[in-house]
Amino acid sequence: MNNENFTLSEKIVSPSYVRQGLQARRGHEQRIRALLEQGKCPEEGWSESTIELFLNELAVLDSNNFLGNCGVGEREGRVASSLVARRHYRLIHGIGRSGDIAAVQPKAAGSSLLNKITNSVVLDVLKCAGVRSVSSCFVVPMATGMSLTLCFLTLRHRRPAARYILWPRIDQKSCFKSMITAGFEPVVIENVIEGDELRTDLEAVEKKIEELGAENILCIHSTTSCFAPRVPDRLEELAVMCAKYNIPHIVNNAYGVQSSKCMHLIQQGARVGRIDAFVQSLDKNFMVPVGGAIIAGFDDEFIKEISKMYPGRASASPSLDVLITLLTLGASGYKKLLSERKELYTHLAQELKALAERHGERLLHTPHNPISLAMSLDGLQSSCDKAVTQLGSMLFTRQVSGARVIPLGMKQTVSGHTFHGFMSHSDAYPCPYLNAASAIGITKNDVELSIKRLDKCLKALKKEGNIEKSDLKRCSAHLSWDLSGIKDSVNNSTMIWN
Repeated sequence: MNNENFTLSEKIVSPSYVRQGLQARRGHEQRIRALLEQGKCPEEGWSESTIELFLNELAVLDSNNFLGNCGVGEREGRVASSLVARRHYRLIHGIGRSGDIAAVQPKAAGSSLLNKITNSVVLDVLKCAGVRSVSSCFVVPMATGMSLTLCFLTLRHRRPAARYILWPRIDQKSCFKSMITAGFEPVVIENVIEGDELRTDLEAVEKKIEELGAENILCIHSTTSCFAPRVPDRLEELAVMCAKYNIPHIVNNAYGVQSSKCMHLIQQGARVGRIDAFVQSLDKNFMVPVGGAIIAGFDDEFIKEISKMYPGRASASPSLDVLITLLTLGASGYKKLLSERKELYTHLAQELKALAERHGERLLHTPHNPISLAMSLDGLQSSCDKAVTQLGSMLFTRQVSGARVIPLGMKQTVSGHTFHGFMSHSDAYPCPYLNAASAIGITKNDVELSIKRLDKCLKALKKEGNIEKSDLKRCSAHLSWDLSGIKDSVNNSTMIWN
């Protein structure tokens, strides 16, 4: 309703009541105006009514919602189900155009505005999370792996002779396949064990650059967030190396936005050396449905090149989801979630350490990993060969999700490359272990309930292992008695023969 309509309403309803409603309406509009003016995540979260008002205002700017629209094209924003239309707030046209995911659509001013605002708000959040010098980003409707592929394909045009990507090993299939899918040959750099931690082998990286030739290397593909005992790569040193040899540097920051340490590594790497782009997941960092990622960097032109590499229009769903979420939380709400996650990481570490000591195990010392923890399972391995993998099954059936159990000697072939010790990020990590992570959204109840169930599983497996051992001892005793009886019989027969 505009001012003219409010004036007309005063002839129907008491003017004092209408003016009160007008003031309330202006409260919503002031928030929307501040968002459009500043392009930043609001400090305090919005109410659902403000968000829905804003989205409805955007929707009426799209041609499929024009009252007198007459469409004769092949893509006119037609939707058969009203349920689907409501699910998308009638923002049907998606984002971008056939040649650029960031381009404005003439038929969809509302959806285009949504796209631009979302990218601006997300950029503000990345800065608040720790990467202050990031200059450009965009939301892409693909998960982390395919978003990394898009970055590699963009670099192909800059380095047409390159065929290799140097990749400090992390046992996660999608990031390995992202390089294969882009048509490049991953060169796996094994990690080095320092204490309990698996860290980047900088010497091996530099040696491989000299061996292959810098001009033949597309980029270095490093990682921040990962499962312990693997820790974030030495980003600063790798960034300096990339600057020295003029090699691009792409960072897989999958769930690193929630960690100030991971974001600080990216900020420092860009300050002292070279980082071309860093990619992060929407669902893992902002608690939205799977299907989106943020590609960000420090060179506006390169990020624009990546957006132009995306073929065709794109779904607006990931952009819509993350915008609604950030407007709901506000900057203060998101910071509160990050703070709670960090506190619960300490609590999880304490609880896991106490549990490990009760069962004769230990919490692996991985101070450089700010999200994931690992507990040894040596005792379980020694009690029964299958006990380690059985623990994983038991936890899953007891509704403990996200815990990873890593046995020794796993072997896996991914796109023709065989990884020994798969899932442990190393050919020969010295012990089996269990992973648990303190990720954004975790609660104290999650920690305490998972520890309680893990404790019960470990007790049950140890009891089962002791029964098997006692059975084995009884079998050994019976076998020993039988053999001695046979020996006596043979001796007696020999005496009679003699």
